Amino acid sequence: MQVNKGMVMNREVFLENGRWSKEEYEGLIVSGDTDPGKYNIAIEIGNDKVLVVDQVRDSEVEEKVRSWSSEIVNIQRQFGYEPPLHNYSRSKH
Repeated sequence: MQVNKGMVMNREVFLENGRWSKEEYEGLIVSGDTDPGKYNIAIEIGNDKVLVVDQVRDSEVEEKVRSWSSEIVNIQRQFGYEPPLHNYSRSKH
């Protein structure tokens, strides 16, 4: 399946399409594209949905990940998504 910037797609399909993937920041996923040297960057916008926000060359990945990391919460809010707090627990007082 061809992945294009701006696509909303199932998270599993996004992950299956790439040769590898990594969640750089909570809610931001980088996946190797089927074209060598290219990567897809997506933001989680639902329990099983992602928005493809960028497609970059390998030399641009670090810069783009840093850039998109500051937009994760804003984009999730635009789609009405409040991610679960997996990494946090409530302390009892």
